[in-house]
Formats: sequence, structure tokens, C-alpha cells
Amino acid sequence: MALRPLTARPPLVLLREAKPLRALFGEAQRLDRLQQIVESQLQPAARPHCRVASWREGCLLLIITDGHWATRLRYQQRRLQRQLETHEAFAGLQRILFRVQPPQPTRPAPRQPTQISQASAEHIKASAEGIDDPRLRAALERLAAHGLPRD
Repeated sequence: MALRPLTARPPLVLLREAKPLRALFGEAQRLDRLQQIVESQLQPAARPHCRVASWREGCLLLIITDGHWATRLRYQQRRLQRQLETHEAFAGLQRILFRVQPPQPTRPAPRQPTQISQASAEHIKASAEGIDDPRLRAALERLAAHGLPRD
């Protein structure tokens, strides 16, 4: 029995039909609206360092990129809470929690293998033949192998 692949459906159809996906998308939109409100109350310099993580049962959790900004925002916590309480989306706000979570470091791009010309490889191999130290000789031979044609 051969299985037929499912036909691709447009994203809007998936969002309307798949309940878990629809719920996830709705939560993402809600957090985005809350993020915009929080950013409107923050100093411009603090905005890139602060993200809304959750808003449940009167508790707003903010993720801060480093301890310096967390300390600055903790000093402004009461003012920020009073300002956010005026917005309908934050009705019932009782406390604000700050958690420090540094951004994930970007991984460096994988290194490309070293390419050397065949002539250079032959010169390195010839130099290796005159070396008495076995470790240095082996290292030079490995280096020369990068440019020699494979047998």
C-alpha cells in the first residue's frame, strides 16, 4: 500500500484548523501586545534588554539580558508597575519579576578546510623528509596532504 503525501495547506488555513497551533499563535500575539505596552513605558535604552516572558495571575515575568539592566529596572519597578496598571491589559498587576538570561552566543561558522596548492604541498612534503623530529614530521605530512591529489 503506497502512502500519498499530504497536500500542503496555506498557513492561514492551518491556523484556523489546528487547535494547538492556533492557541500557540494566539499566545504569541498576546505576548507581542504586552511587549509593546511594556516597551512604551521603558526608557529607550532599556527596550532591547527587556522581554515579556509571561503574564499570569497578577505576576508579570520579564527576561532581562544582563544583571546591569536588571538592577536598573528593579530600581524603577514601582514606577513601572504603577504605569502598567493604568493599561487594561495589565489590570490586576500585583508584582513584576525580573529574571536575568543572557542572550545565547552565536556559534561561529564552521571553518572551511585549508586549501593549499599542489606545488606548496610538494614543497612541504619535501621539507618534512629532512626533519628528524617525528611529531613535527607527521604534522608537516598531514599539512601537505591537504594539497596533494588523492590516490
